[in-house]
Amino acid sequence: MSAIDTNRIHGGAGSLGIGSKIWAALSAWNDARVTRNALSRLTDRELDDIGLCRGDIEQIARAR
Repeated sequence: MSAIDTNRIHGGAGSLGIGSKIWAALSAWNDARVTRNALSRLTDRELDDIGLCRGDIEQIARAR
């Protein structure tokens, strides 16, 4: 199984204005999308091994 490194360094979004806020929102949306897709590809057994079920995927994807 491979690992995905999703660590990002966020600067002060307030100092750069609305463009950086939009960029941050798009990045958060994309991170949630990638997480949701990765977890959705796992089998029920694999999800159970990491302590999740299919119903948890959306909540995990939206968690920050």
